[in-house]
Amino acid sequence: MNFLILGIILVIVAWFILTYNNFVNLRNRVKNAWAQIDVQLKRRYDLIPNIVETVKGYAKHEKEIFENIAELRAKAMGATSIKDIGESNNQITGTLKTLFAVAENYPELKANEEFLKLQEELTNTENKIAFSRQFFNDIVMNYNAAQQKIPANLIAGMMNLKPEEYYPVDEAEKGPVKVQF
Repeated sequence: MNFLILGIILVIVAWFILTYNNFVNLRNRVKNAWAQIDVQLKRRYDLIPNIVETVKGYAKHEKEIFENIAELRAKAMGATSIKDIGESNNQITGTLKTLFAVAENYPELKANEEFLKLQEELTNTENKIAFSRQFFNDIVMNYNAAQQKIPANLIAGMMNLKPEEYYPVDEAEKGPVKVQF
């Protein structure tokens, strides 16, 4: 009888340890996924001034766009919450689209090798950001789901774990894509 009670206690302790370690692992994966987004956003922030300076040389009268990009970049770099970082970077994405649309009006700029190189680097960075956001949201989903499942939710409650926020998607990107010919 004592071995049975001891066996049950050992199983419960082992389950507790495994569940606790799983939460620690998931929490660290969320932090790592966020760090990967942070790396790509830093790269984006570093590229933006170079692109702006290159375009400025050709489109001097587009002052409002340049000021807007600088303001949004500063706001994004100062953001601290996932929601604020996501929203400010979604605004940067929209403004960069405007900047590249302006560049279309300057054939000599479109032919500039430095501009094309910077545009390609930014496009690659945007793709990496999109992938990192998707990966982050997948990890957050796993972490949040693990906290809600019975009986692991008991340990999550004891650890005072809270669900993580997903990286937000720009509301404009959720709607249907308008195609014109």
